Amino acid sequence: MALPKLRISPTRKNKRRSHLALSKTNLLECPSCGATKRPHTACTDCGYVRPGLTLKTSGTV
Repeated sequence: MALPKLRISPTRKNKRRSHLALSKTNLLECPSCGATKRPHTACTDCGYVRPGLTLKTSGTV
């Protein structure tokens, strides 16, 4: 079985893992009802997408 030649220091390990952090999700306020929603998606409360386009929602999330 393969074994590591040298011990990896905590600094080196953390530098390698520095790109693995999750980014915070961006939430916007729906201009129609004021609920929070993700950008470029329909509002889960009222179904608002853009002016003139509203999707029907079932009401259960």
